[in-house]
Amino acid sequence: MPPSATGGRGPADALRALSRSLLALARGAQQAPPQDMLHQALQTLRELVPFDAAWWGEVSAGDVHTGPRNWLHGSIGLSQSFAQEWNELSAVDEFARQSMTRLGVVIRERDVVGDIVEHPEVVAFSQRHGLYHCMALTAELPHSGLMFFVSVYRPQARSEFTDEETVLFGEFVVHLLQHWHHVLQRLQSESASRPWDSFALAEPSGELLFAGLRISMALGEACPGWTGTRVPLEVLQALPRAPCSLLVGKSCRLRLEPCGPLVAVSMASRHQKSPLAPRELSAAMLYAQGRSHKDIAATLGLTPATVRTYLRTAYAVLGVNNKLALVAALRNG
Repeated sequence: MPPSATGGRGPADALRALSRSLLALARGAQQAPPQDMLHQALQTLRELVPFDAAWWGEVSAGDVHTGPRNWLHGSIGLSQSFAQEWNELSAVDEFARQSMTRLGVVIRERDVVGDIVEHPEVVAFSQRHGLYHCMALTAELPHSGLMFFVSVYRPQARSEFTDEETVLFGEFVVHLLQHWHHVLQRLQSESASRPWDSFALAEPSGELLFAGLRISMALGEACPGWTGTRVPLEVLQALPRAPCSLLVGKSCRLRLEPCGPLVAVSMASRHQKSPLAPRELSAAMLYAQGRSHKDIAATLGLTPATVRTYLRTAYAVLGVNNKLALVAALRNG
């Protein structure tokens, strides 16, 4: 590895720095309150790979009709309007699209080059928030129907992220995602068992720590204008009454239950668990979003033939015979 721009450390120093950071990450995953873990983890990353701003959270890839969508997030050094502004231009953000199609791979702004000209809206957005050097990793958040991402930024006055920093960032984020998934598994096991895509965790203040795609879509439909990150007002007002049931909108039925210091929010369903296997469910959710067989195969690490088999199984198990019926079945499951 070449010397780092952050201090000229050699390979041995970089390895020791990564080791210390991963140990700190593991301690935080075990000791930090769940609502603080990701923020603390990003501060640990900041010591390993210095950055000026960071953004992390959950995102869906979108389809032929809608662009990618950020459902909930945390940030360092960014304005409160950042996520909503990004949602409005996500369909033309080539950097984000590249990250979501190259799951598990770190990309920098230099990797999104060639004949592609940045969209004026994206350029204006980056200038408005002082973003110039970017580095991101997106990965599948198992069984949720969503993806988890971490993006870090530097302004134009600072140096771009080096090759060494790219490696360190990638190793750290992969470990972070694994720890976060284990935390969510532990919290989910402390509440009534529900499918991951129909399950959410919220602080008593209403801030969301996690939300699966199905419950996010249902809340978005029931509460037009809901932007994610915090539960809708109707749910917020009901949180102190947990355990309880709640009807949001005309048809979104929720169950609220205490989960340690948090509140578990799940979609009421006659099924205690999804009738589909996790991979079948992931393929069906992506197909319902408008993704092609080829795209789904690349995202899940499968062959297109296996994707077609999973989709045939999903249609049979859910008792549907067309895509619209599949979307309805997944949403109401």
